Amino acid sequence: MSETLPDRSSEAQRLHRELEAVWGNPTGWRALTVVNHSTLGLRFMATGLVFFLLGGVLAMLVRAQLALPDHDFMSPDIYSQVTTMHGTVMMFLFAIPMLEGLAIYLIPKMIGARDLVCPRLTAFGYWCYLFGGIILFASLLLEMAPDSGWFMYTPLSSGEFSPGLGSDFWLLGITFVEISALSAGVELTVSILRTRSPGMALHRMPLFAWYILAMALMIVVGFPPLILGSVLLELERAAGMPFFAVEGGGDPVLWQHLFWLFGHPEVYIIFLPAAGIVSTLIPVFAGRPIVGYGWVVAAILITGFISFGLWVHHMFTVGIPQLAQAFFSAASMLVAVPTAIQVFVWMATLWLGRPRMTLPMLWILGFLVIFVCGGLTGVMLALVPFNWQVHDTHFVVAHLHYVLVGGMLFPLLAGLYYWLPLVSGRLPSERLGRLGFWLTFLGFNLTFLIMHVTGLLGMPRRVYTYDAGLGWEPYNLVSSVGGFMMAAGIATVLLDLALHARFGRPSPRNPWGADTLEWSLAMPPASYNFASLPRVETRHPLWDNPRLGAEIARGEHALAGSTHGRRELIGSEALTGRVRDIIHLPTSSWWPLAAALMLAVVCISLLMRLYPLALAAFMAAGVLLLRWSWENGGHPLAAPLGHDEPVDPPLHSRTQDGPGRWTMGVALLADGAFFLSLLFGWFYLWAVSPRWQMPASSPLSLALLLGAGTLLLVAVGWLERRLRALDAGEDAGLAAALYGIAALGGLHLLLAVVMLWQAGLAPTASAQDAVLLVGLLYVLLHGGLVSLLTVLQARRATLGYVSARLPLEPRVVALLWRYQLGSYWILAAATGLLPRVIGGGP
Repeated sequence: MSETLPDRSSEAQRLHRELEAVWGNPTGWRALTVVNHSTLGLRFMATGLVFFLLGGVLAMLVRAQLALPDHDFMSPDIYSQVTTMHGTVMMFLFAIPMLEGLAIYLIPKMIGARDLVCPRLTAFGYWCYLFGGIILFASLLLEMAPDSGWFMYTPLSSGEFSPGLGSDFWLLGITFVEISALSAGVELTVSILRTRSPGMALHRMPLFAWYILAMALMIVVGFPPLILGSVLLELERAAGMPFFAVEGGGDPVLWQHLFWLFGHPEVYIIFLPAAGIVSTLIPVFAGRPIVGYGWVVAAILITGFISFGLWVHHMFTVGIPQLAQAFFSAASMLVAVPTAIQVFVWMATLWLGRPRMTLPMLWILGFLVIFVCGGLTGVMLALVPFNWQVHDTHFVVAHLHYVLVGGMLFPLLAGLYYWLPLVSGRLPSERLGRLGFWLTFLGFNLTFLIMHVTGLLGMPRRVYTYDAGLGWEPYNLVSSVGGFMMAAGIATVLLDLALHARFGRPSPRNPWGADTLEWSLAMPPASYNFASLPRVETRHPLWDNPRLGAEIARGEHALAGSTHGRRELIGSEALTGRVRDIIHLPTSSWWPLAAALMLAVVCISLLMRLYPLALAAFMAAGVLLLRWSWENGGHPLAAPLGHDEPVDPPLHSRTQDGPGRWTMGVALLADGAFFLSLLFGWFYLWAVSPRWQMPASSPLSLALLLGAGTLLLVAVGWLERRLRALDAGEDAGLAAALYGIAALGGLHLLLAVVMLWQAGLAPTASAQDAVLLVGLLYVLLHGGLVSLLTVLQARRATLGYVSARLPLEPRVVALLWRYQLGSYWILAAATGLLPRVIGGGP
């Protein structure tokens, strides 16, 4: 459908042409270079939909196998592969990417921005997601799919019991996909905090943005433990390092801790954006503001915080101490409180408003019924005695689907029908939509409500068949019929979506009478979203000013037009929304695709055990990423210094606290979560593993340990002095100083390498040496990276891209220096000094 402008005046059309020339997407084969958030968000969702359909087919195979006793529709091996891939696809390739894609598409439109703050990072994340998903599904096509369950418990997934490539496909593919999730988490966090409309303080931000902010921060902190676990398990499988093998000083329960440190927060990472959809739609269809905005925000934050303290409730049967069981049981029940607050707020808003029973509201009501039921069974599973009885039965499977499908899929489809007119400019079919809802709702409950009964009757998870006469036959048959009924409902919804693009009625502007900024845009939105960026000082901008869309299109607000040719949006303060700077964004580029493709080569090479090729591809990926970063700040392809640039507010690259610094800070938060997970593994094995062999003293040379740390301390101190000089407007000798700092970093790196060489570690014989090796390689990698980035900064200073007038980039690199200093000394204390203190050795 051709684009419809909010205002047909000649000024609006002139602005549209001017902005489209700067923000428009390339076509043809160059469409692979697109970095626009709307296009990428739709690509994420379309790809997620494909994976959802494939995962649904796998689910139907499972239900066909379990429909009758003694069924031989699938062999045990194929059944294990199908169930593993079903869970993997739905959790990793559908749920998180789909919600991230929705957030990528909507968040800039909701907060009054033209794009996300790091558009090339978004593109890089999409390609990592696509290539990682292809690698995972290739294992199924090659009949080498993983068969250890989607949680890959050790030792079942270790080399002894899974000698093929199935586990390797899972570990490498999932790690690749997790890079995508982390990219989106960092991107969304910084964009929400730094690019909101002028005047949009945090307490005026749309609730959906609050939910996405919590989700993004949880991804940043929650995903690194799984990445670490995947790296350690792959090292054990490929190199024989016994992280999870008891005979070498490891412990298989460590994998469960690392997995569920990610896995339980992921449940709320999935739930929170879905709840954000509910909190957005209910006020619109109730015709009144939400009751208790502040209570909802508090509930969001509390839910995100508590969710990180629940992971052990998945491990009540592995033999953890009773005190720990009591603590995690109480925490598991406590998380129901903020969830109940949100449910009561939704109900109160409906009660006090005048609800309209539209198609999106039908899906919302279905969600409320199903999710409340899932929450009740969740409280039951938080009770340790009951958990022991139903652990690893179909009762847990039913609960999981009630929480995840009811808590995510139903709100997602409500949001899909709600925002569909914005994306396409057309309305879906009311009749097909309602038919799809009832088939899905009834089929879902027929499948999983009955499954609670089979679980209580003792049917275990992951059994590929069962004997007749156990009393499970009628319940499994009914569940299978319900599963195919639900599949018919989803097919009806997809048919509705396919037909609406051609036969759907044209939608009027803001068809639901919504209050948020995205409905002020053209339908479908232009590539730049807003012709001018409005000031927003209310939670309901369209309810308070119905003419806002026309004003924006006529250029009556900030940054109207783009005669300078830069892609610009407003940078605001994180708390108050006050204007701080003008953020200039990079344009379409091949670098994200090239870097992601090279990382895919790394994964494939590791799968094929072609380690020299993997190393070469990894180095090539590093070069591509560094070349990508070169086009930044004052570079001619970014925003070179000129006489016509704005002064008040300035361009962000002329400040000391631009979005690049925020992006680095949030990325280091994820890096720190990875590092702390490694320390957790060190201390956990030290305290718990029955065969952990801690020597009387550390194998690391004390002199080299302190010498490398001292060099690092001197380098950071020198850099801090140069930053203070930049603050004072002094940049003479900046390049030479940066080269000197990089040289100190190189010496620090050299001493660390010598220390590693002299340690004489035996990582394949001892888990203690294996963890120590990974820790040292971690600081070596970061030390090499920060030294190399400082050399590049010195070169940029020589070319005039970094100076007193362009002071941002050294501050970005300084964050990495400080992180390297802190992580090195923490690791040195834990692995080099503490063993000496406890053991009393030299």
